[in-house]
Amino acid sequence: MLLDRDPRVSGMAARPLELRWHGSSAVRSLAPQLMLRLADGQGVLADCTGRGELSRRQRSLAAVVGEVCTAAGWRYWVLGPVDPIYRRNVTWLAGYRHPRHHGGRLLAAVLQEVFAEPAPLWEGVRRVGDPLVVLPALFHALWAGRLAADLGVPVHERMPVWAQAAV
Repeated sequence: MLLDRDPRVSGMAARPLELRWHGSSAVRSLAPQLMLRLADGQGVLADCTGRGELSRRQRSLAAVVGEVCTAAGWRYWVLGPVDPIYRRNVTWLAGYRHPRHHGGRLLAAVLQEVFAEPAPLWEGVRRVGDPLVVLPALFHALWAGRLAADLGVPVHERMPVWAQAAV
C-alpha cells in the first residue's frame, strides 16, 4: 500500500517469481513478495520484514537474492517496519485513492488555492464548501500527493495541510 502511493513506483506484482538455488547443504528457495517497476524503468524485487533487524538466515537469503538481482540488472530492497501512525494514516487515505474521489478539476484547483499556504485541515475544508463533498477530494489529493500533511502524526481537524509543488 505504501509503495502504491510512492510516485517512484509505476507498477507492482505480488509473488512474481520463485528463486531456487543449491546452497551448501540443500536446495534453497525464496519467493520475493513484490516486483516493482520504477518510473525510470528500473526493476526491483522487494521483501517486507516486520522487524528492523534481519536474522542471520534472512541476511544470507538477502545477499543471494541481491546478487541475482544485480546480475539481472535489477535492485533488491528489504523493506523494514513502518511507523504505525504513518501506516494507519496511509491506510485511511488509501480508501480515497480511486479517481471517483477526485472531485473534478474545479474542486482540485480550489483545494490547491486554499492550501497554497499551510492551513488547518478543517478551516480549509470549510472555506471550500460542503465537507461531504470536499473531504473525499481532499483525502484523494493527500493520497495522490497533490496536497501534503505530516502523516507521522494522527490526522485531525487542526493539522496543517499544504499544496505540493506541481506534481
